[in-house]
Amino acid sequence: MMKLAPPFRKIIHVDMDAFYASVEELDNPTLVGVPLAVGGNEIRGVISAANYEARKFGVRSAMTGALAKKLCPDLIFVPPRFSRYKEISKQIREIFYEYTDLVEPLSLDEAYLDVTINKKGNPSASLIAQEIRQKIYDNLGLRASAGISINKFIAKVASDINKPNGQKTINPEEVCLFLEKLPVEKFYGVGKVTAAKMHSQGFFTGKDLKQHSLEHLTTLFGKSGSHYYHIVRGVHKSEVKPNRIRKSIAAERTFNENISSEIYMLERLNVIAKELEKRMQHSQTKGKTITLKIKYSDFTQQTRSKTASDFMQTQEEFMPLVKDLLFQEKLSNSVRLLGISFTNLDTEKKEPVWVQLQFEF
Repeated sequence: MMKLAPPFRKIIHVDMDAFYASVEELDNPTLVGVPLAVGGNEIRGVISAANYEARKFGVRSAMTGALAKKLCPDLIFVPPRFSRYKEISKQIREIFYEYTDLVEPLSLDEAYLDVTINKKGNPSASLIAQEIRQKIYDNLGLRASAGISINKFIAKVASDINKPNGQKTINPEEVCLFLEKLPVEKFYGVGKVTAAKMHSQGFFTGKDLKQHSLEHLTTLFGKSGSHYYHIVRGVHKSEVKPNRIRKSIAAERTFNENISSEIYMLERLNVIAKELEKRMQHSQTKGKTITLKIKYSDFTQQTRSKTASDFMQTQEEFMPLVKDLLFQEKLSNSVRLLGISFTNLDTEKKEPVWVQLQFEF
């Protein structure tokens, strides 16, 4: 069996357990132990998160509230409070920084930490992860799971193995066998379509992928073939990026009732644009490309984009483009959601330099 050669990094992926729902239970103990959904309602809307009691009935994030209520008649809905989730997330991040400055947040409830060299001088990444999880619980009353390994990909997969409130370490000598047994659906970048294609080619596990040459995988999957070839061998060089550059900023709203009138849509878009302007100003960011997102009542989705010659930030600057996009072509159905996003941000011009030190695991 092929062995990976040191030096190895020590990467922890921390993932909060049912974060939004857990915060709601923390602030309202009467919700503890009952099936709970954050966002949506029994008539319409989409669920942002569900606690583990609700998940036992098949309730999941991105599911419609109506379907969730059908699966779990006793389900309780609460509106999301993102300002509160951000407040708690910041406190969790401060705990991470007690151990390392190499912290890469992926969202409010998960992050990568590189603890190859750490502020505590602790040589064990597994013990650091255990200590962090305990400190989060002691300080905030919330549970977290963690995965620990030699790179970001394996650490992230590992964090899901002993959820909730657990952790899993994949040591260097275990990596190759772990990856060989891993279903192809678990590999980063493999979605439902790619997984179906892999199955049709006889690829069901990492071991199946490993039997084939770089050239063959590239022929089958294009540039992604090279990614699969290397990652199944434990080669994933993506470093923990503490100053990850933001690529987009967005705001959107799901409506209580479907909208057919473009005049009403324009009114809603002005409200959304005001919120987007606040987010752009808060992040001290400007952008050139504006995108209008439209989700129809049948859940089909459409995006329309336009790029300006200059960077924009204020509603006054970008709203004329949004209006043009709305009237660009006739809408095919009534609308349940509208969103506006900025890409091609001025932050993308900055080129940070990453320094990564590597030592034995």
